[in-house]
Amino acid sequence: MNTTTASSAAPAALVQLAALRKTYNAGLPSEQEVLHGINLEIRAGEFAALIGPSGSGKSTLLNILGLLEGGSGGVYRLAGRDVTQLDDDARTQARHATLGFIFQFHHLLPAFSTLENVMLPALIGGEVMDKTSRDRAAWLLDAVGLNGAHHKKPSELSGGMQQRVAIARALVRSPQLVLADEPTGNLDTHTSDSIFELLRQFNREQGTAFLVVTHDPRLAARCDRIIELVDGSIAGDRANTPSTNR
Repeated sequence: MNTTTASSAAPAALVQLAALRKTYNAGLPSEQEVLHGINLEIRAGEFAALIGPSGSGKSTLLNILGLLEGGSGGVYRLAGRDVTQLDDDARTQARHATLGFIFQFHHLLPAFSTLENVMLPALIGGEVMDKTSRDRAAWLLDAVGLNGAHHKKPSELSGGMQQRVAIARALVRSPQLVLADEPTGNLDTHTSDSIFELLRQFNREQGTAFLVVTHDPRLAARCDRIIELVDGSIAGDRANTPSTNR
């Protein structure tokens, strides 16, 4: 008799990669395989770092996970669905339904207010921009410490404040997984620590899973899991114990 309870079950796998490969310029003299049979799982509620030297394939892997480009072989399942061979429209729908993105350069629209920038993913996803949507965006701006900046333009904000807007934007549709590509890479140490703690706060309080690409060993050491990519292959994948989680 199986006595395992739901509370003791392992979290569901949001990302499942099996033998994922990526080749550029296939069939040409310049053909180059940059990902070599990646096997990887990211589970609900995880907070993981993706590290590795420049040119190791981190950005390519993140683009594939974000359904911004496809692999050349292998299988990708997202939230239990095989998304390996989806067409562009289906990929877009799957992306908006499951994922949020935070980039090193925040890509805010300069003509829009901070509130309008946060609401953009919901608008692109086809949601009605009603009071509920606006209240959600406003709540997120308050949650990231920008309660007095709802109507300011990006040019009126510091780099750290703009990144906080980008975090709120990434979370506005309550994604199951946020992919963060060097989210603190162009910020000073104090602001980086503040931004990172915001991500951890949403992970703890909302259960949002995060995969954070970072070159900063201090930040990687504060993640619950560290995945190392070297020359297009996973060279290490380890849990971070509480004693090293600082």
